[in-house]
Amino acid sequence: MSTAKSAKTAGIKKNLMETYSLVLVLLVLGVILSVTTNSFLTPTNLLNVLRQVSINGVLAIGMTMVVLTGGIDLSVGSVVAFSGIVAAQLLRDSSLPIFVIVLIAVAIGAVMGIFNGYFVAYWNAAPFVVTLACMTIGRGLTYVFCDGRPISNLPKEYLVIGKGSVLGLPIPTIILALVFIIGYVLLKHFKVGRYIYAVGGNDNAALVSGINVKRILLLVYILSGICCGIAAVILTARVSAGLPGAGDGYELDAIAATVIGGTSLSGGRGKLGGTILGALLLAMVSNGLDLLNVNSFYQQIVKGLIILGAILIDSKRNK
Repeated sequence: MSTAKSAKTAGIKKNLMETYSLVLVLLVLGVILSVTTNSFLTPTNLLNVLRQVSINGVLAIGMTMVVLTGGIDLSVGSVVAFSGIVAAQLLRDSSLPIFVIVLIAVAIGAVMGIFNGYFVAYWNAAPFVVTLACMTIGRGLTYVFCDGRPISNLPKEYLVIGKGSVLGLPIPTIILALVFIIGYVLLKHFKVGRYIYAVGGNDNAALVSGINVKRILLLVYILSGICCGIAAVILTARVSAGLPGAGDGYELDAIAATVIGGTSLSGGRGKLGGTILGALLLAMVSNGLDLLNVNSFYQQIVKGLIILGAILIDSKRNK
């Protein structure tokens, strides 16, 4: 019993150290950017960072659910694009209420998640291959649906979702907070949360324990798809249009935030709090590089190095 308690205590200490280390990195980065730029600590810029982190944060929450089971979802960017373009078309050309169109966008994400989850869970197909196929299909559907053209002239009432504020807080940030709370409660206080961790830790052991592994795998991809639909709503409202090229590269940002936040790519270990911190770190880096007028090409290199570093840390962590 004492050995088990010692192992549990060591695990808790390790998780706390990882979280505090990430918080320390964020503080150091904040100090550096406040010294090297004149506008990083301005209220306007800080609110901009909060808006930036909202989309990737929502996607990363869904990605974390998938990665916890040992899977991956490369289709999130394309699902965001397709959900957003359909929503924009309906907003411009239909008389449906805005909340119904929002639900349709989220439902499209869920359907794409069902596609991924079905083949991963019931055909035992590799998540990388299935979601890569969905990524290609989703992007193709997006261009077919809008004929490769952006859809603009969206209602002002809808744009409030991406540009409005409540009590000084950007609405996208409030949406991110709500998604985080729901995800946290699901993982922490419901059986399905424990099942997700169990499947990622050892799917065979989970199966022997009576867990319906296939349903859990299907569920996490549906949750990822729902997060994509929510992110699509925020994005189209923020940029005031449905863009066929929207979401390009979002899957890498979501994976990076997830891994930086301490979620293991091999599954079974990770927390949503760390994922949010990872998304915030990426948003601060991107914002800081913009303020320093760093060429966007170099920004891609920096982002790639951050992703590589996160993967190396994850690899070392699992040894």
